[in-house]
Amino acid sequence: MKIIILGAGRVGQSVAESLVSERNDITVIDTDAERLRDLESRYDLRGVVGNGIEPAVLAEAGANDTDLLVACAAQDETNLVCCKVAQLAFNIPKRIARVRSTGFTLDERLSGPEGFGVDRIICPEESLTRYIGKLIEYPEAMQVREFAGGRACLVAVRARAGAPMVSHTICELRESSPDVAMRLVAIYRRFQDEPDRFVACDGNTRIEPGDEVFVLAASGHIADVLTALHRRDGRPVQPVRRIMIAGGGRVGQRLARQLAKAPGKFHLKMIEADPDRCIELASTLPSDVLVLQGDTTDEDLLGGESVEEIDLFLALTDDDEDNIMSSLLAKRMGAKRVLALINRRSYADLMHGTQIDIALSPAQAMLGELLAYVRQGDVQAVHSLRRGVAEALEIVARGDRKSSRVVGRKISELQLPPEVHMGLIVRGLPDSPEVSAEDLREPQVIIPRSSTVIESNDHVVFFLPNKRLVRDVEKLFRVSATFF
Repeated sequence: MKIIILGAGRVGQSVAESLVSERNDITVIDTDAERLRDLESRYDLRGVVGNGIEPAVLAEAGANDTDLLVACAAQDETNLVCCKVAQLAFNIPKRIARVRSTGFTLDERLSGPEGFGVDRIICPEESLTRYIGKLIEYPEAMQVREFAGGRACLVAVRARAGAPMVSHTICELRESSPDVAMRLVAIYRRFQDEPDRFVACDGNTRIEPGDEVFVLAASGHIADVLTALHRRDGRPVQPVRRIMIAGGGRVGQRLARQLAKAPGKFHLKMIEADPDRCIELASTLPSDVLVLQGDTTDEDLLGGESVEEIDLFLALTDDDEDNIMSSLLAKRMGAKRVLALINRRSYADLMHGTQIDIALSPAQAMLGELLAYVRQGDVQAVHSLRRGVAEALEIVARGDRKSSRVVGRKISELQLPPEVHMGLIVRGLPDSPEVSAEDLREPQVIIPRSSTVIESNDHVVFFLPNKRLVRDVEKLFRVSATFF
């Protein structure tokens, strides 16, 4: 696929890195020549220096035969105008814009074909807020990713000694919970002086303490999964109530506003270094959010605000080093769980599996929304995992037995690479938004067996330990007049 990326900032670089690894033809436009030279030296892509809203610059970047435009420059206005120019002057088929303002998502007339011509608006801050909200809902989880409109989830959890199913085999897990719609799809195991290593899963694989375990399950069974793998001796989980947010930027402010919508549910404290920003936050956030002016790495400040009583400490500043240090400090002082927002991938790799419970990359949180537009076939959802190495993919089976390699066939008959894990099937979802609720059966979450037959309109969720396997899955699900 031929793709133009407008903007070589943090988001643009992360998008370029992910898409280049999939052998796409990438061109990046930016006004900063030095930044583009750095990108060209690290990745197999082309840089064009200039303003992306100018037709001549877009033409130089190859807009005449481009398949996808991703506009992620710093300013909303630049991204919106670029999409409109791409639509009118070059008829680029797919146009995605990074937009922070919420007004455009609320009024489709502004973003639609008659407006700025944007097919999809992506807001990294909104993606982060939504993602962190899921981690607050399930405090034992390291990741929570949704599929099939929220009916199924992929959760990553650290196996804990003393939990009911830790030190048992996957086969024993299935036998003990036959009615729970879940499938363990991957294990990443810690080894001394080595990075975490992927462990292929079969019935004889034993779950060991410290393993990072990925499980696909119906959303209603997520609590059961977490109980089996993380809660020692079946003790009830303590919900997150006390939250401290380090950093009052866009992400921190948006998250505080979202959490405060449930009055009395959370006790929120926010620390911000800039006095003027503190005044702005205090005047715009609900009154039950306590805004504190100070350094997020100040031990005296954290101690004075009883960080040892905090259920979740969130380091959300724009500075990776501050986020790492404040999270480590909060953890050492007694915070039950800490999350650090880390932009640099190398830093996130270093921090993963340390005293920092969750090292979260902003770009990784929103990449899935973008990747669904790059995938071939009827891909509904994509989630980038393990810092971009692995992927979870939801794809819809279309056609019939004559036009499809999968519809009407048993799982055992599918020509899938052995590393690909089919996690679950969601059956009975509406084929189009026009279908009325009365005409639908209740959707089912099915754990596929070798004898399970794929039906048309089944939503199939895969776990891929390596992104190179994506093309094999897409090719298998591609519909044609005949596949013989």
